[in-house]
Amino acid sequence: MLTTILAAGAAAAKGGESPYGLQQALKEGGLISQSVFTILVLMLFVSLYILFTKLFEQQKIINQAKRVRATFWSSSSLREGAAKLEKNSAYRQIVDDGLEAQEQYKLLTDPVEAHDWLHGSLARSEGSINSALGGGLAFLATVGATSPFIGLFGTVIGIYRALIKIGSAGQASIDAVAGPVGEALIMTALGLVVAVPAVLAFNFLQRRNKAIAENLNAFSNDVLGYLASDGRVKPATAAAAKKPAVAAAAKPATTTAGQTGGAPTRP
Repeated sequence: MLTTILAAGAAAAKGGESPYGLQQALKEGGLISQSVFTILVLMLFVSLYILFTKLFEQQKIINQAKRVRATFWSSSSLREGAAKLEKNSAYRQIVDDGLEAQEQYKLLTDPVEAHDWLHGSLARSEGSINSALGGGLAFLATVGATSPFIGLFGTVIGIYRALIKIGSAGQASIDAVAGPVGEALIMTALGLVVAVPAVLAFNFLQRRNKAIAENLNAFSNDVLGYLASDGRVKPATAAAAKKPAVAAAAKPATTTAGQTGGAPTRP
């Protein structure tokens, strides 16, 4: 939409069909309108940058979660499972922090519950990951809340300058008023063009972050259970869950009384 507005303004100025357009509005608005336009364009491009970078980071962690479900819990130990994960994996960070907390617990001189110590360490690790995922979302929320008013400010200044110019020229006809006022309203449209994508991106990324945080919390609880039980408690893997179903399907059916070849049971 912003590209369409820019192209329309450039085409009108180039063709000489109309003296009105975006470039003319910026020229008539002066330094204030030009500054407002620059701020809105910067907000738009930074918002798009945050959107795509956060989508990349989120998808990376989602793919890591799939690998954890497929291979991690089939390992004989946490260290072996962590070695199967990527070096910068969020899930590996939780495992490494849990193992480090377990080693540090042995060095404590004051009596502290092992469960509380491990839970606090894993919670800090999980919180640091969630904090990194939430970076930039505050900027999107700020852009969505303020850009319409920034555009409105540019419109007010544009209308003010247009009215002063019309008054000094002594022309109050609709032809003289419609052009400058319409140009000033472009700033409001730009503010909305910047605000709507920022709000949509914020809500979308926030929802995906919530789903990732739930997966991280579940994995953290599983690691805590493994550490607190010395490896006796861990979630069942997908392969182990399929074995009982396969065994039940392979078990031959028993014959009952009345069936061909079946022996009657004694009452």
